[in-house]
Amino acid sequence: MKKLLRVGTRGSKLALAQTGWVIEQLKRRFPELEVETVVIKTKGDKILDVPLARIGGKGLFVKEIEEALLREEIDLAVHSLKDVPSELPEGLEIAVIPPREDPRDVFIAREFRRLEDLPPGARVGTSSLRRQAQLKRLRPDLEILPLRGNVDTRLRKLSEGQYEAILLAEAGLRRLGLTVERTLLPPEVMLPAVGQGILGLEIRSEDELTRETIAFLHHEETALCARAERAFLRRLEGGCQVPLAAHAALREGELFLEGFLADPEGKRFYRERVRGRPEEAEALGINLAETLLEMGGRDILEELLS
Repeated sequence: MKKLLRVGTRGSKLALAQTGWVIEQLKRRFPELEVETVVIKTKGDKILDVPLARIGGKGLFVKEIEEALLREEIDLAVHSLKDVPSELPEGLEIAVIPPREDPRDVFIAREFRRLEDLPPGARVGTSSLRRQAQLKRLRPDLEILPLRGNVDTRLRKLSEGQYEAILLAEAGLRRLGLTVERTLLPPEVMLPAVGQGILGLEIRSEDELTRETIAFLHHEETALCARAERAFLRRLEGGCQVPLAAHAALREGELFLEGFLADPEGKRFYRERVRGRPEEAEALGINLAETLLEMGGRDILEELLS
């Protein structure tokens, strides 16, 4: 076991809360372990006034942290897995995946409890193309506006009246311990992002000491779901520029995976589900992606990524 572990993280309240949880588990297990938190500012933290899809999408919140790992300035990186591209730099790997927090999205409004209660033309804030496409399909009469910033900033913008409602991830609210009134949106209504609610602990592949130190935090059921979802993402190579989602769940020894691929307006919307053995997690993700491509998703990808 290491004597000193340097943990890299973004500086947002949520990132620090997630990293704090990991460190707390490590200190409980190894009271003599010295842990140093290294806060690293990423490109995604610096550019707050532009939708992610317009500035490159995936990797914006991890690149600088991964570079610090490769330079051996830190030993471990704690990420929200939904921010991590499906392809990792050579020499790095997601070694441990802890248990998943609630993966669902939530609806938060100043006056209304449910999405269907919003009046026509109501302003809804989200910068996620995934949420936008699903919202436009459910409620084409709403005005969907960009919303960036950390959780506190987004809630403040709502309370100031810039929006009638916003959509956030339940996992972030829980990890921050926020008790704001909200309505959970089931996956049938709002399919979550790939990896939503999952943490990824990234290390240098040859660093066996760090791997051994953090191994007890691994949760295989969550890792299987992540494997299926990320294989789906990898096959579609979508990042933040394409409205897509995938959510996996293990039930009674079977792995269920549901996903969609759409255009940003939600007019062409292809959704399907597959099921299979847990050990086929990656194959299930790839098969689901192939199915959506055949249904018409290939045309969408060519338009959006060309």
